[in-house]
Amino acid sequence: MTDPSAAEVLHGLLADLRAEGAVLDALVAGLPAEDWTRPTPAEGWTIAHQIAHLAWTDDWAVLAARDAEGFTASLGGRFTELLAAGADPVEDGARAGAAAEPAALLDRWRASREQVQAALAATPVDVKLPWFGPPMKPASMATARLMETWAHGQDVADALGATREPTARLRHIAHLGLRTLGFAFTLHGMPAPQAPVRLELTAPDGGSWTFGPDGATDVVTGPALDFCLLVTQRRHRDDLDLTATGPVATAWLPIAQAFAGAPGPGRAAATGA
Repeated sequence: MTDPSAAEVLHGLLADLRAEGAVLDALVAGLPAEDWTRPTPAEGWTIAHQIAHLAWTDDWAVLAARDAEGFTASLGGRFTELLAAGADPVEDGARAGAAAEPAALLDRWRASREQVQAALAATPVDVKLPWFGPPMKPASMATARLMETWAHGQDVADALGATREPTARLRHIAHLGLRTLGFAFTLHGMPAPQAPVRLELTAPDGGSWTFGPDGATDVVTGPALDFCLLVTQRRHRDDLDLTATGPVATAWLPIAQAFAGAPGPGRAAATGA
């Protein structure tokens, strides 16, 4: 069996991104307008803020794909500077979007999802797109959009008391979580480790997913769902069934972060509460 081409990989990622968006869409599509103001586990963010953030980020992803120079010349080129100055463009974007009527916000998010699909599908697979973190090729951008959709969808599900069934799409998020290991250390003012880390995760169907080299002395084991909740900072380390072996893996898990931007405060531990 031959490995899939880069174009085939991107096609599969976009299909999974579409499916992940549909799951979240189904959670919010029938909500009464007043339920869009329900608080979520993200402090100060309602369900409307979560959807507005996804639409806002989608819009920037489309600009990065279609007009890289325009992205860099606008907020994309000043993002780190603004954060350092105490501004928070992410918060501002979510707040502005959440002020819209729920029906209009839902329409905006649906349109932005379709635009992301079209923009990434039309981008050459080897082109690196600018972003608020490191530049990414279209496949990595699709993975990042899937990760964000899943993570913010978790906040919405938690706000609604809903349970989502984990799927094989978590594999993309787990892979991204490992790929951003060095990025997480750098965000916390530490050099990126040179020692490799291996993931040995239990997939939702009971199978095994492994990432990283055989024989690595630094290993993280546990359910794939728990690892994805960790790297998206949707659960505290103490509330997850993850085991770290080795100094790098042990130091990494408390600061793991698969998303761009400043280190988040994470979630408080529920264990023992």
